[in-house]
Amino acid sequence: MKMLARILVVAALLFATCSTAVAAEQAKTSVGMEAAQTLSTITGVAISPLLGVGAVGAYDWFRTPSGKRGSLHWYAQPYFWIPALLLVGFVAAKDIFGTAAPTALKKPFDVAEALENKVSGMVAAGTFIPFMVTIFPTAAEQSAAALSHAGFAAISLGSIGNYLMVPFAIAIFLVVWLASHAINILILISPFTTVDAALKSLRASVLGMVTITAWIDPWMGALFSALVVLFAWMISGWAFRLLVLGTVFSWDFFTLRRHRFMPVVNGNWMFAARAIAEMPIRSYGKLFTDPTGKRTFEYRPWLLLPKKTLELPAGEYAVGQGLFYPEIMRVEGQAEKTLFVLPPRYRGHEADIAKACNVTDVRDVGIRKGIQSIGRAMKSLFGIGQKQLPAPA
Repeated sequence: MKMLARILVVAALLFATCSTAVAAEQAKTSVGMEAAQTLSTITGVAISPLLGVGAVGAYDWFRTPSGKRGSLHWYAQPYFWIPALLLVGFVAAKDIFGTAAPTALKKPFDVAEALENKVSGMVAAGTFIPFMVTIFPTAAEQSAAALSHAGFAAISLGSIGNYLMVPFAIAIFLVVWLASHAINILILISPFTTVDAALKSLRASVLGMVTITAWIDPWMGALFSALVVLFAWMISGWAFRLLVLGTVFSWDFFTLRRHRFMPVVNGNWMFAARAIAEMPIRSYGKLFTDPTGKRTFEYRPWLLLPKKTLELPAGEYAVGQGLFYPEIMRVEGQAEKTLFVLPPRYRGHEADIAKACNVTDVRDVGIRKGIQSIGRAMKSLFGIGQKQLPAPA
């Protein structure tokens, strides 16, 4: 039902866009064309806010006569779009040359990029998108002028129409930005630089298609942008949970919170690393363990909806010591299934986490496990730290 509702909502968007185009063609006005161009612009900026706002600002600056440039909006002033595009260039260089860098060296820059994407996205939603919604003035003023010429009292409703469109435009922007920002979070939690490059290429390809189709034909660009909005709407819940994870991880990483943090005795915060029963992946909640050893996870969908409780299956559990964050795993023979990941503030507190979860097994996982294995192999190869065995009696 939820999927059907999302499809119907975006189908209504497509219908409204097409209807506007038809009406605009019949009335010989530019309203439909401006609507199509605005939809493409909002979609492109949502995919990459800093690049989009900087590019639009530079375009407005160069196409405006020099005598009128002082009246342009803030994003079209050189003091904004020049540093913005330089920062975008730095990020692009990081992505190109960062594939050869070790993951541990690259991750801090990925965290910084995720933080920049959050800030630029919020700035664009609040201060840039409202300026983009200027669809109605031309047609409204033409209609008012025609009525006035015919002897009727009339006022222009263009500004009112634009104000009514602002919430709708911001909603489209946020939905697309949420899906795009999910790529930053996936890069943040991915241990492989090749996967990072593939994700960045995917986002760049979608942005390129939005730009190219809008340049070829505004209606084609609007149609492709509407498809992007549809897909973003369908994955909005999944993307929102990734947004929460990325926000928590970035905050813990930049503030070095683990140095002034201690886990609680019971009920520590963590993210679901996989879907369990009806609980979706990346749900944020608390894990509780009662005296009998029963483990339950409490979370709120969308952080605000009524609380839900999930009882975990009985079995052998372990706490994993990762290079960046700990994990809660279910051990089945030689297999390890990660059920939860904890924020970076819990790193270094694995023993306390194990005690809170009634677990005795604490082991290295992920990159840290690989580093430990390589370290042991090198020590064995060069005989470093090897104790001398006593001679046989």
